[in-house]
Amino acid sequence: MTETLIPHSTGDGPVEARSRQMLASMLAFRDGNFSARLPSAWDGIDGQIAAAFNQAISYEDQLSREVERLSRIVGLEGRLKQRMSVPGAIAGWAAKVDCFNTLLDDLVRPTIEISRTIGAVARGDLGQSMELEVDGRPLEGEFLRSAKLVNTMIEQLTVFTSEVTRVAREVGTEGKLGGQAQVKGVSGVWKELTVAPQGSHQHDGGPTPVIRFRSHPRGA
Repeated sequence: MTETLIPHSTGDGPVEARSRQMLASMLAFRDGNFSARLPSAWDGIDGQIAAAFNQAISYEDQLSREVERLSRIVGLEGRLKQRMSVPGAIAGWAAKVDCFNTLLDDLVRPTIEISRTIGAVARGDLGQSMELEVDGRPLEGEFLRSAKLVNTMIEQLTVFTSEVTRVAREVGTEGKLGGQAQVKGVSGVWKELTVAPQGSHQHDGGPTPVIRFRSHPRGA
């Protein structure tokens, strides 16, 4: 962004002209114009004021640029390791950078955790789960809800895998043709995978579910 030096009225005396230029630059800053600058050639107290103002607005300009950069790189390009950097920032400026980076960490961490656990499931490792705490702090809100959903999915996959393995062993190895799967507390497609066909054994007054595999034509 090109720096903008605010001109002063040629009809004013030196002191009033500088005061007007300071006011114009401050108004530009207030209105979100972070390219406004005061002349660096001023001497005395005015020069110190100009240097302090220019440094402050430079920090704000860098912060604005970094927010814009990260919104594109993290939000659109998915480069989740990128963080805000404002060299030379001190005190409140540095605190603002730290707060923004902490926010990014908190937002990105669940996405990384979900990728880790789903990746483990894809590799056949059902022993992984999402942590419900971060640095000793319990997850809350949507973060907690997402973690519980992922963990519930893994738990249900684990139950089905265990039951399929057990029934396959009983039927295929031990010859127990009446082997039936016991899967409780499931719904939706999970429930559709367990059926009670006619002739199945009765249990507690009703048919006991067995696992049914439904094949689909390739490409269907």
